[in-house]
Amino acid sequence: MKSLPQTDETLLIRTDFADQTAWQALRTAITTPNEDDFLANLHIVDDPAYSELTAEQLIQLAPARGYLLIVADKTALTTPEMQLLAVLPYEEEDDDETGEEHGELRVIAEELWSIENNISLANMDWEEFVDAADDDGVFRGF
Repeated sequence: MKSLPQTDETLLIRTDFADQTAWQALRTAITTPNEDDFLANLHIVDDPAYSELTAEQLIQLAPARGYLLIVADKTALTTPEMQLLAVLPYEEEDDDETGEEHGELRVIAEELWSIENNISLANMDWEEFVDAADDDGVFRGF
């Protein structure tokens, strides 16, 4: 399996290829600025080579740890809110403290910019988004 591309933008990796119409709707949702003109800074990876890969497999293919990955999986393409999977691979020195190698959080397409912008710029911590998620584990905004 080939490594994911190295880029300064956050990677959004498509892993579900069952519905092209749903994918186009998701792309439109994530590439359209909100009313305040905020937009996620994304490098979209639309390659069937990554079909059905898990978060753990994508982390292994990522060019570096500690950078946010966004996954357009089956859930993202089949839920009305387009619930993408945000994955934050922890730095290796952080693995020992948490006992986990990465964090996962669902985020609706409409709020993707918030997580991507703030995590990428280190304006906010991952835990702030996790704590703001609804009871179902989905971040829908503050």
